Amino acid sequence: MPPTASHEALAGQARRRYVEELVKGLVHVVQASIDGARILFDKPCEHAVFMRRRELVQTLGNNAQTWHRGIVGGLRQAIGQSATRGSELSLAGIKRDDLTLVSDDTIEREIITSRLALAIMDRASWEFADLRSRVAHLEGRSEIDAHDVMRAHVLARIVFEAWRSAGLSLESWRELQTALHEEFALLVEEAYHETNRWLVEQRVLPEVDLRPFIKRSRTHPNSGLGWMGGHSQHDSESLGLGAGHTVPGGGYGASGGYGRGYGGQRDVGEETRLMTRAAPLARNREHAEAVLGRLNRLVARHVPEFAGGYVGGGGGGGGGGGGGGGGAGGGAPIERAVSAALERAIDTAAQGIRHRLQPTVYQGREEVVVTTPALLEELHHRKQALKKAAASPEERATIEIVALLFQSILTEDRIPAAVRVWFARLQMPVLRVAVAEPDFFATVDHPARRLIDRMGACVMGFDSGAGGPGVGEALEREIKRIVQVVEAYPDTGRRVFQTVLTEFEKWLEHYFKNENEATKKGVSLAQQVEQRETLAIQYTIELRRMLNEMPVQEGVRQFLFHVWADVLATTAVRYTAQGDQTKAMKRAAADLIWSASAKVTREERAEVIRRLPPLLKALREGMASAGMDQAKQDEHIQQLNNSLAAAFTAKAAVIPDENLREMTERLESLEELLPDVENLEIDESMVLDLSGHQSSELEVVLEGGSMPTPAMVAWARELQVGSWYMLDRNGRTEAVQLAWHGMRKQLSLFVTPQGRCVLFQQHRLASYLQAGLIVPAQDESLTVRATRSALAKLDVDVSRLLH
Repeated sequence: MPPTASHEALAGQARRRYVEELVKGLVHVVQASIDGARILFDKPCEHAVFMRRRELVQTLGNNAQTWHRGIVGGLRQAIGQSATRGSELSLAGIKRDDLTLVSDDTIEREIITSRLALAIMDRASWEFADLRSRVAHLEGRSEIDAHDVMRAHVLARIVFEAWRSAGLSLESWRELQTALHEEFALLVEEAYHETNRWLVEQRVLPEVDLRPFIKRSRTHPNSGLGWMGGHSQHDSESLGLGAGHTVPGGGYGASGGYGRGYGGQRDVGEETRLMTRAAPLARNREHAEAVLGRLNRLVARHVPEFAGGYVGGGGGGGGGGGGGGGGAGGGAPIERAVSAALERAIDTAAQGIRHRLQPTVYQGREEVVVTTPALLEELHHRKQALKKAAASPEERATIEIVALLFQSILTEDRIPAAVRVWFARLQMPVLRVAVAEPDFFATVDHPARRLIDRMGACVMGFDSGAGGPGVGEALEREIKRIVQVVEAYPDTGRRVFQTVLTEFEKWLEHYFKNENEATKKGVSLAQQVEQRETLAIQYTIELRRMLNEMPVQEGVRQFLFHVWADVLATTAVRYTAQGDQTKAMKRAAADLIWSASAKVTREERAEVIRRLPPLLKALREGMASAGMDQAKQDEHIQQLNNSLAAAFTAKAAVIPDENLREMTERLESLEELLPDVENLEIDESMVLDLSGHQSSELEVVLEGGSMPTPAMVAWARELQVGSWYMLDRNGRTEAVQLAWHGMRKQLSLFVTPQGRCVLFQQHRLASYLQAGLIVPAQDESLTVRATRSALAKLDVDVSRLLH
């Protein structure tokens, strides 16, 4: 399509809108950087590191406004440059035509800006690809300028040049690099998305599918700025690129901090977030399938043979399109023969990697002494040898994609180095499965993917400096065992991955229950809570059955159902169902029912008077053992006294002796009559009083959250043991790990890195999920993130699939 003046004007407006979106979110990014520096400063570290972090907090706090203004000025300058000259920024005076020695400082700057650009594209590559297509379409060319302001490396240079111009050092950047990468990646992703949405509204390539994004969901505890919602009305003109650029609401220094009074725009992802919260399980799966679908489409365009078996089946295509049949839909997975030369090459590579990554004993502990760059170089050499042995284009493409997946996994900073080497040893077994089973790329449910994701979820949320639960020697040993089992059975395909995945799930349950020092006490307490509540419900149900046809006074009936059932459950948990104390509580229940029946003879009344003091003593002891305070005990005793007085004056109904004997016998063998546990559901209307379980070692969540939808309740059941989450409660946000699910997942126990245990009932957990007060620590699984990273690299150079 030849460009017209209106089309070129629309492309220019898109660039300006993109820059406006960057400027809108920039205050939040700078504030988040300051908070990140403070968080680093608060962590224990060596003295030299402490001094660097202190300097970072001071200099960043003093120069944040200058840095922000420098970025805004750089963006204004970039957008103002003509399209013919592009928006290329000079790099310390270097000209392409000058063949001179480059200083170390310049090289370091190039490395830093390249890393920032890669971090941005790792997250925002999808949105950029769509935006690039739309703008190029408007301008009637196949590609936008290499130094267009919308490209990530242009922003990266502006950001870093502003950083240095503000008097901030290279060392300070390196110290804060992880937080900076994450915040700018989020900012650019949102800016790309909003610009894409605006272009769709202008009917520019509306058929390009825009992925729904959820905006920032994490809160920095030290910040007065929230990531989501709650902002005041935003004045769009004040965030424009004119000479009078200001920050409303107080700007820098307001309320004692940088940008505290800032009023951001209304959260444009609000409707999307509310919609996706309604079906989080489906959203996560659809996102993963969409990533796989895009990978399939991209590869199939360049390697037609690849589409024959990889696209169109197994529910993973996400609209895989373009490929023939032969997916993994419906029946058994499709398998294809691996060429003999590639089989031998994979065997050789696997042996070489095992030898290279063989652990050695150091100070009584096995360690693998290899750096990540050396590890990646080793795997790169193996990849080249494998490609030479490949017999077809689809085999070469598969080798490249698997290599890119593991390159992303092995450069994931959140995976501890001790575990990273075991992930590296999985590359060859996974490659063997990917070549032989095409549905590895067509379904998110492949056991190899699920195994990597489960192990990654258990190790990626842990702060090794915080202590507590996380990546300990036991977990490292289990991951090592799993990898060695997979390596030992190379010809079993997906079966070995499925087997070790099942074993890993069982091991996690055993680990948190019996081995992890920070969680086993909490799990034991949670199990006691569950057992007590389950027994209380069972006792209540059976007591209702027993007394259904008996003329027991309503006051006594309600006391037995709502108080004494809990007493029986508490005693049974502490002393077993057949313990003497439990039997004594059952006898007290029988005595109470007998005493509350009509007494018409002098002898019966005398017997009541004789039995009453020990009965009241037993009732008080039972209520005290269940954690009831003195005032509540007095209230219940007073109500029972009224019932007993009615019986004493023969105003109550008479219970036949044979009925009393039968009831006493049934009470003694009550456990044999209890309903099936599988038919019970512990919800907040039936739980008698979880607050009685509060202790210094176990925190029970009793309030908070929003009314959960059925989808949220389903999501609460699907949370996986070992995974990490961010919990917002009592004015603080902290990482927690799911350590235990109870019977039918009615109760769930989380543990903080400091070892504090937090117990949720299912509906309360769903309420927190509904309100966004507990969210997964990772936005997406390890393999999905790795697939997006591979896509970003293939977008840059797709020819690597063929060579």
